[in-house]
Amino acid sequence: MSLSLAVTHGFPGFSLDVAFDAPPGVTALFGRSGSGKTTLVNAVAGLIRPDTARIAVNGTVLHDSAAGVWVPPHKRRIGYVFQEGRLFPHLNVAGNLAYGGWFAPRGAVKGAETRRVVEMLGLGALLDRRPATLSGGEKQRVAIGRALLSAPRLLLMDEPLAALDDARKAEILPYLERLRDETDIPVLYVSHSVTEVARLATTVVSLSDGRTTRVGSPAEVLADPRAVPTLGIRDAGAMVSAVILRHADDGLSELDGPGGTLLLPRIAAPEGTSIRVRIHAHDVILAREAPTGISALNVLKVTVAAVRAGEGPGMVVQLDAGGERLLARITRRSAKALDIAPGLACYAILKSVAVAPEDIWIAGGEDARPQADTR
Repeated sequence: MSLSLAVTHGFPGFSLDVAFDAPPGVTALFGRSGSGKTTLVNAVAGLIRPDTARIAVNGTVLHDSAAGVWVPPHKRRIGYVFQEGRLFPHLNVAGNLAYGGWFAPRGAVKGAETRRVVEMLGLGALLDRRPATLSGGEKQRVAIGRALLSAPRLLLMDEPLAALDDARKAEILPYLERLRDETDIPVLYVSHSVTEVARLATTVVSLSDGRTTRVGSPAEVLADPRAVPTLGIRDAGAMVSAVILRHADDGLSELDGPGGTLLLPRIAAPEGTSIRVRIHAHDVILAREAPTGISALNVLKVTVAAVRAGEGPGMVVQLDAGGERLLARITRRSAKALDIAPGLACYAILKSVAVAPEDIWIAGGEDARPQADTR
């Protein structure tokens, strides 16, 4: 199932002009506050009526201003999950889930479907509990289940993890991955968290000042130096693929990664597992020659693919590492001293402990976390 939209809308001091086509999966709308993410989602839901729009889900047109088509919100069959669960406090979890079925087409949701959603989201032990007794992560899982049981054409999720602490986010992310992998419902996911986007999205739409700046896969968009102003300099980084080769006795895991071997704190997954690793640009050091006598264990052979200067003293360098992309954030002075330019062969250096647990996950969607070496 796919999503196609083109929306223009004006507010005092702000205008939205966005168009993109997204394949099946999770399409993440990413951008800073005020970039137009929520406005766009509300236009898709029918909560606002844009100046001009054409919105279609899996070929069903929900809004086409040129053709005079506008389906009202309650007939669009769109599930909406907000920052807070917004559950009914007088109903238990089972009752909140059943409420979603009232909005599904007759016969669309049967007992087997309810059981599948309950199992997928891990709600079985919560069915008799009231919302007041649930954690933030549990409430969000119930809210997602309620939306799914309305048999939606499309699921809208507007920063569903923003109100949760890190522990609750870690709890719910694997369930969102299951939702992505085990259903064919397209998801439009709003977030300003690069970690969430990297881990969940199949397509990323980068927004800035009401305009689309980049559309592509997470690997393409997050490793694009042009996207750094939207991502934020501290969050800029790239995703790479790797395979766990072995677990060493000293608490490190040896990976077959881009451009060579990667050593990271022990990863709680079997040898042979394919994983994704997000590497922050500010954690990567460049060298013209292979360094010696340093504590950093990861030294990768790379080629400079692109260079982008920032407004301040910094620069972002895009690197080709075995066919995958890395980013390095360095100063203009360092770039000049090293004569950094596209085509230059050099070395990227990364400390093993620089990669955070939340930036490593199993490629198939199951949660994977490094275990700190306490010896």
